[in-house]
Amino acid sequence: MVNQYFENSEDLEHELKTFDFTLKGHNLKFTSDSGVFSRQTIDFGSRVLIEAIDFSNVPQGDILDVGCGYGPIGLALAKDQTSRQVTMTDVNLRALDLAKKNASANKIENVNIFESSIYDKIEDKYALIVSNPPIRAGKEVVSGIIAEAADHLLPSGEVWIVIQKKQGAPSAKKLMKLTYGNVDVVTRDKGYYILRSKLQ
Repeated sequence: MVNQYFENSEDLEHELKTFDFTLKGHNLKFTSDSGVFSRQTIDFGSRVLIEAIDFSNVPQGDILDVGCGYGPIGLALAKDQTSRQVTMTDVNLRALDLAKKNASANKIENVNIFESSIYDKIEDKYALIVSNPPIRAGKEVVSGIIAEAADHLLPSGEVWIVIQKKQGAPSAKKLMKLTYGNVDVVTRDKGYYILRSKLQ
């Protein structure tokens, strides 16, 4: 049986890979491994999301990266927004260990990285919630990430999602409109949609 990146398998052999990548103008070093999402390089969807995020209308407050993997989105935003604390969560323990090591390797200290299934261990409220949701985990998980973000946003806080058109962007857009009363398609690039909603 093939191990999925949203599962944990202690038997999986390690295939560590280290590479550099520039995100939001910062050169960052990442180590990935087998059993994590997009181990070869930063996936295109995450890159488009990171570069699209505009903080000019995001209120003061912290950031939450749901499904952080080995850390590219959360760490890039933490490096860019040093006055904000960035919480990064995932269910994949190997990915979380890598995210912590990647934070240390890049001397990023304004992060808090821990295991949480969607929002089950999230108690705070955030100015910005971001996610490249685990499509293979199923529609229920993806919809939960989108809709339940509303309970964890500060007033006027924003939720940003990247999702491919063929993997459910139209239905995600409808859910965001239904949940928040607004949704913007910020960017479309090679089939990836960057969707943003603001808590009214």
